[in-house]
Amino acid sequence: MNVALIHDWLTGMRGGEKCLEVLCRRFPGAKLYTLLHVPGTTSPAIERMRITTSFLQRFPGVARHYRYLLPLMPAAVERLDVPGDVELVVSFSHAVAKSVKPPPGVPHVCYCFTPMRYAWHRRDDYFCFSGRFRQTPMAALRKLVLKRIRHWDRATSDRVTHFVAASRTVAARIAECYGRPSTVIYPPVDTHFYTPAPTAAGVRREDFFLCVSALAPYKRIDLAVEACNRGRRRLLVIGEGPEWRRLEQLAGPTVTLAGRLSNEQIRDYLRRTRALLFPGHEDFGIVPLEAQACGTPVIALGEGGLTETILPADEETTGTGWFFEEQTPDSLYRAIRRFEAHGDRFDPQLARRQAERFAPERFERELVGYLEDVVSCRTPHST
Repeated sequence: MNVALIHDWLTGMRGGEKCLEVLCRRFPGAKLYTLLHVPGTTSPAIERMRITTSFLQRFPGVARHYRYLLPLMPAAVERLDVPGDVELVVSFSHAVAKSVKPPPGVPHVCYCFTPMRYAWHRRDDYFCFSGRFRQTPMAALRKLVLKRIRHWDRATSDRVTHFVAASRTVAARIAECYGRPSTVIYPPVDTHFYTPAPTAAGVRREDFFLCVSALAPYKRIDLAVEACNRGRRRLLVIGEGPEWRRLEQLAGPTVTLAGRLSNEQIRDYLRRTRALLFPGHEDFGIVPLEAQACGTPVIALGEGGLTETILPADEETTGTGWFFEEQTPDSLYRAIRRFEAHGDRFDPQLARRQAERFAPERFERELVGYLEDVVSCRTPHST
């Protein structure tokens, strides 16, 4: 199958790149298009592809500041020149990749992680103008730019012939934003790599909590830092990003920022931590499933995609994690206290079985089967 793959940007191995990686392995001869690429930041399977970037690649310092180029992204993705000889276009999109122009008559499947968050949902998680800054010219300009991008995003949704949603939460957003149906295919979780510690290794749970995340504003790692400051709980934060300096200033004596670590190191900490703290509102959330694959409890915000992947425990019910209700340090701290009081309600074997429902073989089988059906015209357009 002659396939063109589109991805928003290639600057690291997060959930979206793990989905893309599956098709890069399945179709190593495919053409891969993206707004920008930082060489060496993704997996070998992706790095081996023939990667074409947009004009944004030539901007000085683009690897660090690409988010500020949002107003230019619509033009950049529309100028990506997909050749007319491809049989199928597949975009992996949480921003603008879904708006690429496919060749006439070629089906375009969008694997949608979410409609563009910047323009539709939870804007304040990205752009925090508040108080006396809310009425500034910069805030007014931001509002105008986002309004125009949202209009463009909706108008270009008809370039997609078939939407695939990363979760039921995302499917509802696609219907709301674009008025389109979608098929839900959950992302893959590497349950072969993320496993409980071998019994012979003698790894024991230690007295610390863990966050594994890009340090971006919408991930709300600040809530975990403040909750652990308040309760004097040990917290290890793994990850890097634009929130590093602010989190460093927030961190009390019991909080450690470890920066970027290897997958092997992350797995080791997942096996040893008391519980993973996950305070962000997620469309799906792969890290909580990686934790469950290691037999590790998860304490997470009870909204969005996490409600589809975590089985909540309480004082009477066995489960794989605990939810907190409000995105505040107090609410998260109360959930930590509930976990500490009722940790016996967590079932590590149940957590492992839950994670195995999202194994990579299932993702590849479902997604590739869907793509084959589209090319053979067995799946009608999602209009």
